[in-house]
Amino acid sequence: MSVSMPTAELWVERWERQQQRYAFDREERFTVVADVVEHVTMGHDSPRVLDLGCGPGSLPARLIKRLPTAEIVAVDMDPLLLALARTRHSRAARYVEAVIGEDGWTGALGLRRPVDAVVSTTALHYLPEGVLRRTYAELTGLLRPGGVLINADHLPLEGEGFVEIAEYVGTRRAERQHAFDHEDWETWWSAVEKEPELTGLCAERRKRRSAHAGRPVTLGRHIELLAEAGFGPANPVWQVGNSYVLVAVRR
Repeated sequence: MSVSMPTAELWVERWERQQQRYAFDREERFTVVADVVEHVTMGHDSPRVLDLGCGPGSLPARLIKRLPTAEIVAVDMDPLLLALARTRHSRAARYVEAVIGEDGWTGALGLRRPVDAVVSTTALHYLPEGVLRRTYAELTGLLRPGGVLINADHLPLEGEGFVEIAEYVGTRRAERQHAFDHEDWETWWSAVEKEPELTGLCAERRKRRSAHAGRPVTLGRHIELLAEAGFGPANPVWQVGNSYVLVAVRR
């Protein structure tokens, strides 16, 4: 189903504002992701990037400005968000509908060569640990040696008191930036359901919702799972509260 440009622009702009409520220092975090991709693809004529959980194309739109010759494949399970991305950011990436972690999902990507970087922003936290373990193992087969996985997400800490401290630091930062002035997730989705042009896509989305759910995986456990999957040591390169940019290098 196609979406007109005015409708896509309206709802993507509202999405961008809504996401600022949840992703602390969102623009800086996007910039750090682009910095890492730029670093590991320096000297490459056409960097190859895979974006997991791309939503309406927020990260591809920013990456293609930094790396205009990049080949970006962006995957998401949500038909409505993908339709918005294909209209609003059509030149930024090739968009694929697939459920990350389900059987055969990597085959749907149509990758002909290994990629230089796998990126994700505020998406992998919804995967249960078992699915995440399998997904990380599958990604080692998609990345070239020396390529990187970059996960920009909210990752809880372990240890008594640290979870609350990290959340408090991030929340106070968001308050100083007036992030909570923006509409929330539920309000955005409630409003988009009333958009006449998107009625069919909303109905399709409701039919395809994934059953993935589970307890949040801690930062330390992400690092352990990446090592088990065949990545080298993983480390955060940026943090605000419990919002991280975690980088792992493919051995």
